[in-house]
Amino acid sequence: ENELGVQPPVGFWDPLEFTKDGNKENFLRRRAVELKHGRVAMYACIGYFVPEYTKFSGDLSPSLGIKFSDVPNGLGALSTVPLAGWLQIVAFCGFIENTGFTFVQRKEIGWMKCASMT
Repeated sequence: ENELGVQPPVGFWDPLEFTKDGNKENFLRRRAVELKHGRVAMYACIGYFVPEYTKFSGDLSPSLGIKFSDVPNGLGALSTVPLAGWLQIVAFCGFIENTGFTFVQRKEIGWMKCASMT
């Protein structure tokens, strides 16, 4: 029960045998990646639910005449938001991914492991 990754009541659960090689560094990296993916999923849920209740005021794209209030909720936004807007979102996500969720320096997060994998 004192082994790395053992959690009650299941114990060590690895049905696909990703940790079969016994490499501790790989295990810690996978754990950090799992945390990061969980955070991304939570942000995605927030991004799906919040527009049901509130929208930004103002223009999303003044040059195209698109207001934030014109953007439908859910998957309908894919066809409404201009390509430049999606590129900004992807660039911001890449920035956050590269900096480990900080704007100053990389930090140890999670269970004191660096979730930026650097």
